[in-house]
Amino acid sequence: MKTFFGGIFIEKKKLEEEGIKYPIKLEYYKRINEDEYINKEKSKYGISVVKTEYLPENTKVEKKEIKYLTNDEEKIEKVLKIFKDNEVTPIGVEDVMSDLYRKIF
Repeated sequence: MKTFFGGIFIEKKKLEEEGIKYPIKLEYYKRINEDEYINKEKSKYGISVVKTEYLPENTKVEKKEIKYLTNDEEKIEKVLKIFKDNEVTPIGVEDVMSDLYRKIF
């Protein structure tokens, strides 16, 4: 199960600086692995990041999910806040997580 943590549209000024002329939305979700957690073999919480690009002719969606990160809900919410505050996209999830893992976990 996923619960919505937060979402943002990347500022128009930032997009224009990169030569992007269409809106981009980022959404962050907390994954709750209830079924898998029953076995206590895997972590209960994970994350999901969704990037939606509103191109003129179509919409492009990119996702990245890490299912099993921790059993501590506070830690997962801390990670999601950092992701949202820093506008982490799906492509940057693993790099940012490797840095955060040493600091938070």
